[in-house]
Amino acid sequence: MAFEGAKAMLGEAVVKQLLRYLTNKPEENLVKILQWGETLAREPMHKQYARSWINAMKDENNNWRKLAVRTLKQVSPTVRDKTGINFFIHAGLLAPTYRRRSEEKYGVHIPWAMLIDPTGKCNLRCKGCWAAEYDVTKDMDYSTLDRVIGEAQDLGIRFIVVSGGEPTIRKDDLMALAKKYDELVFHVFTNGTLIDRETAQEFADIGNLTFAISIEGFEDETDARRGKGVFKKVMQAMDNLREAGVVFGFSATYNRENTNTIGSDEFIDLMIDKGCIFGWLFTYVPVGGEADLEYMATPEQRAYMYETVNRWRSEKPIFIADFWNDGAATGGCIAGGRCYFHINATGEVEPCAFIHYANMNIKDTTLLEALKSPLFKAYQESIPFNENPLRPCPMIDNPEKLQRIVEETGAYPTQVNNLTAAALCQPLHGYAKAWGEVADGIWEKNSAKKTETDK
Repeated sequence: MAFEGAKAMLGEAVVKQLLRYLTNKPEENLVKILQWGETLAREPMHKQYARSWINAMKDENNNWRKLAVRTLKQVSPTVRDKTGINFFIHAGLLAPTYRRRSEEKYGVHIPWAMLIDPTGKCNLRCKGCWAAEYDVTKDMDYSTLDRVIGEAQDLGIRFIVVSGGEPTIRKDDLMALAKKYDELVFHVFTNGTLIDRETAQEFADIGNLTFAISIEGFEDETDARRGKGVFKKVMQAMDNLREAGVVFGFSATYNRENTNTIGSDEFIDLMIDKGCIFGWLFTYVPVGGEADLEYMATPEQRAYMYETVNRWRSEKPIFIADFWNDGAATGGCIAGGRCYFHINATGEVEPCAFIHYANMNIKDTTLLEALKSPLFKAYQESIPFNENPLRPCPMIDNPEKLQRIVEETGAYPTQVNNLTAAALCQPLHGYAKAWGEVADGIWEKNSAKKTETDK
């Protein structure tokens, strides 16, 4: 442990110096640091990666170079050092060793991240909110939050995702936890409406809080789902965070009504102009308030987003992830304790933010025991849920498998409406079949192209 502590301190010092060096003339120094990395790398694969990035960073028009330069110039020194060190050293370099040690000691898989809700309360009432059928009057008490995050850190989890409800309602507790666990990265999903200039500066002063701000497109689309005036508040929140030097991005859910907007270059260019470093894309799933299958993006719209995001990745200076269409990159579904899991505001330990079933409540057990739940075990044994990685989800892509897992493990519904797995999954078979036909066509076409390229 002493050796690892020394390794962490040395790593922190090196990363801090590299980040400061990069911030001084990043256009020039990015290439120099990568060249050093190529020289120091021992593995041929790592040398190859370094050479690829060197070529990219030499090209002034390369979108990834533009993103790196923009990020280094945009974030404050405190955020740069704290978030950079926590992400690269604690969540990146050291966490795998800690997780592997815990796995060997306790005989359970330890995921990379934990998603936890400090509150079910929210100041908005958005159409189709995934959390609307929870008990929205509840808060998780601070002592439980503190205990669970401490247990996560001890197991080797260094990336804490925070959602709700609206987590900034618990701003003071959120900041207190980030200060106490200052080697962790806290990534907060927020509607942004409560982030004024003073709050943004407070977050910047702490340094290890990053934000994903929810948005539905432009003003018409956002206000239609989230309420009149919300879009302008989101734009102001982004300005406040950018001016304070905080790392932030956007979170957008594409549905039948807004897919063409979310997938437009005009929208993504606005997000870049506002200072977003990343964007998280979700497809609407009918699980929350006013759940409506007709609100889901059509298979054709989902295919459109797949093609659009892949094009953006070669053109736009922003990191984009689509949590349904990126199954090939993640090896299938990432939930169920494989890469992450969810604890809602009442303490129920769920496989995913969108899968509202549990075997355990964290208030009655430890995090370690919760990770051993029958539901999580069955989930991980079933991944991938489909041989086509474009059909990764056990709910909207393979609903028969989610129903089987929930029923066989005796998991109970965590929504106040007590929605059974059968009631959730049965109506989704038609969508799953329709998307499956489109997704199989895309995957077969891509596989044929790869085969031809490899010849």
